Amino acid sequence: MSEVSSQLPADPISAVGVVTSPNKAPDGYCVVAQTTDGSDADLWKDALFKSKVNRYLCFTRKTEPDVVVDMKVTDIKEALPEGFTPVPETLDTKETAMRKRRLCVRMSPRTAAQTAVYDIQIIAKSKYHLVDYTCIGEINNLGIWYRTGDVPQHRSSQETPVAANTDVPSNTARKTMSRPDFEHQCSGGYTKTALDDVPFAVSEQFHGDAKQIQQVNLMGITIKSLAEIEEEFHYNFITELSIAL
Repeated sequence: MSEVSSQLPADPISAVGVVTSPNKAPDGYCVVAQTTDGSDADLWKDALFKSKVNRYLCFTRKTEPDVVVDMKVTDIKEALPEGFTPVPETLDTKETAMRKRRLCVRMSPRTAAQTAVYDIQIIAKSKYHLVDYTCIGEINNLGIWYRTGDVPQHRSSQETPVAANTDVPSNTARKTMSRPDFEHQCSGGYTKTALDDVPFAVSEQFHGDAKQIQQVNLMGITIKSLAEIEEEFHYNFITELSIAL
């Protein structure tokens, strides 16, 4: 019996199929052409009559949105297991894939799958057991075994959490994307606004004596002193106080 690698492949299986010949598999597919002991892994071979029909299991680990998470072998007359999809025909000739037996697979989105099928082996004698593999049934007296493993989840840059700055007070204003002109930038315990570092100065035309400023008319607006404003708009609230009393 040949050795089966104990190392888990890098990528899970994304599709399983059947072909009529090992050299007719689609690009990127691996064909299980031999059993673990080196025998022919033809799943259609007739023991009594020499048949020209051949069927070989194949699979691919191409990166796809879905991965294979489970497999089953059922009788052709049995109801299809819930959540499983049959492999009804060959990939190369579109002929019937199996006779009397049916190979089924269950798919799942890669992002939602926790475990998936990583490898498939075929053994010629049922008394043999493969370590870390699970037997799903027999086809043409050949045992179909698969191995599962954890599916790595890759986070996008947008999903990567950003470490919080513990030096910034909890009441610091949050960053507002809708108003970039007024967004706050936090540095240490100080909240910096977009107006910081902008120089403010009174125009030179307003420099001089305050009495001269009062005579300046800007677009019809007369500048008044504080005393003039208080005198013009003074209100003693006598009516309100009398009502309150």
